[in-house]
Amino acid sequence: MSPSALGNATPGQPTPVAELVAGQLKALLEAGNYDGAKLLLQPVQEVDAAEAIVALPRTLQALAFRLLPKDEAIDIYEYMPVDVQQSLLERLRSGEVLELVEAMSPDDRARLFDELPAKVVRRLQAELSPAERRVTAQLLGYAPETAGRLMTTEFIDLKEFHSVAQALELVRRRARDTETIYALYVTDGARHLSGILSLRDLVVADPDARIGEVMTREVISVRTDTDQEEVARAIQRYDFLAMPVVDREQRLVGIVTVDDVIDVIEQEATRDIYAAGAVQAGDEDDYFRSSLFSVARRRVVWLLVLLVANSGTSAVIAGQERVLEQLVLLAAFIPLLIGTGGNVGAQSSTVVIRGLSTERIHQLGLGKAVVRETVAGALLGLLLALVVLPWAWTSGGPLVAGAVAVSLLAISILAATAGATLPLLFERLKLDPALMSAPFITTIVDVAGVFIYLQTASWLLRANPGP
Repeated sequence: MSPSALGNATPGQPTPVAELVAGQLKALLEAGNYDGAKLLLQPVQEVDAAEAIVALPRTLQALAFRLLPKDEAIDIYEYMPVDVQQSLLERLRSGEVLELVEAMSPDDRARLFDELPAKVVRRLQAELSPAERRVTAQLLGYAPETAGRLMTTEFIDLKEFHSVAQALELVRRRARDTETIYALYVTDGARHLSGILSLRDLVVADPDARIGEVMTREVISVRTDTDQEEVARAIQRYDFLAMPVVDREQRLVGIVTVDDVIDVIEQEATRDIYAAGAVQAGDEDDYFRSSLFSVARRRVVWLLVLLVANSGTSAVIAGQERVLEQLVLLAAFIPLLIGTGGNVGAQSSTVVIRGLSTERIHQLGLGKAVVRETVAGALLGLLLALVVLPWAWTSGGPLVAGAVAVSLLAISILAATAGATLPLLFERLKLDPALMSAPFITTIVDVAGVFIYLQTASWLLRANPGP
């Protein structure tokens, strides 16, 4: 990521500034006023310039990009979505492509290579300088969605024997080519991470003091195989601008910056939301650019699973046909009961999934969390039963009212318990807890709720056969 990049590296909805610039830029390019287009883009912030170019027709994107100064072009390119980056690579000349890819930050280059065809990646890698080729191969060698894949190797490391004055001079020389200089890392002769200090601490320190005297030795770091979501939580917890990444031998190999973490948070949130809606995640950022066939394919899998599961509700109702024949009015309350159960279960699963995401639930304790939701379900069921009881009594008499009230209480307890337990079970099985969200909890509670309701009614009918 470019040093100036703060926030998401792939623009979403264009800002008013970007929309205005895009409209003016399109008019200038179509009129052949290239000098005017250059002047228009000069004072524009890099992310707004990226959004403006992305908003142009594909035929004008490469033309607008070529008008940018080389130094600015790299940073603006890194803000663009991957599909636009690929499109520009196809339209630029071979020499321009190599120069662009060579100048990219290592982490952004690795992210781009992840999306390009393997044949193109091999050709581009072969043409990189030995240093950049080595760094790119190193990052691509780590597992996806880990700190090693997310990190950049552009950082400043100091030695304990450096004086503060020497360190300041080193920072001045390397600042332009480094991702961030606000956190400086100290390593020994074997590149083991031994300390950290901020740029502020370095500036205010005595110029003759040694780095070993002013640095902090208690360094928080992550491993190259640490999951990217854990890295994001660590940076959020400690309010870091960057997190050092070490290998198994505690050697400093890179840093993960806060702007990349913002991307991770957005990616993980998108994935959880899709899972909560029973939609396969796939390539989240490309979802709305996908073909209708791809959209349907990614939704139909879970819908088929839910369809099969919902068939259990029909089977339960068919199995209790005699009960419904004896008291047809019982059927009128089925939608109310299963709807309420699904809503209670969805609330509990949402609370638990969010607690797992923020790790707050581990502070409370998993057992206490389930008990808390079960008790909450009982209280909710009792309150809802008291509300529905007069209506059910008026409509169908004491037998229907009793079946509805008892079932509502039981279903609420079951739904809250299932909503809290199933996400925890999925996490224990190393599966995504978000899969046990509203659609699945609702389906499970529908089947169980109808069974409880009709069984309760059947028991009441046998206990009170009537005249």
